[in-house]
Order: sequence, then structure tokens, then C-alpha cells
Amino acid sequence: MLEAPTRVSDGAGGFTSDWQTLGVLWAEVKAGSGRETAAFAATVSRVPCRITVRAAPHGAASRPTAGQRFRDGARLFHINAVAERDANAQYLLCFAEEEVVS
Repeated sequence: MLEAPTRVSDGAGGFTSDWQTLGVLWAEVKAGSGRETAAFAATVSRVPCRITVRAAPHGAASRPTAGQRFRDGARLFHINAVAERDANAQYLLCFAEEEVVS
């Protein structure tokens, strides 16, 4: 699923962050080599990924952009950049990072 960050009123004059589902996309995920870092009381693994999806017109809700994320069950892939994968612009290549806390 493709998700975008949204701001939701907290009822006290402020806002909280949440994620809104924009749609379900076919995707091919290719993982790169990852790394582990220590964060507070847990270990965090970060794995860079290249995710290929079918192209959509600029401005369409189904076209991924940096700052959005893909969700596959409990797995989250944060999108850092998006480029056209081929000369005919039939596919998009999303440079993303999967973060796993253990």
C-alpha cells in the first residue's frame, strides 16, 4: 500500500501525525546491503531498497513521492526519492529504506 503523512487535529488545538492510504500498487522490491545501529534500548536495522512500481502521471495520487511510504503487512519502506526507470516512463524506481527494530 502507498501511504502519505497527514496531520490530524488532536482536539486540543494541536495536531498529531498519521498515515493515509492512497492505494494499493504492484511492486518489485530489491533489497541492498543493510546496517545495524543502536537506538535507545533496541537495535535498528536499516536496509536500502529499490522498489519498482508502474508509472502514474505527475500529480496523480497513485504516483509515489519522497516522504511517503509503502506498507506490506508490518513492513514499512520509507521513500527517499523517485525516478523514472525507463525511457518510455512505464515504470518508476523508488529509492527507499526499510527500518526494522529488534
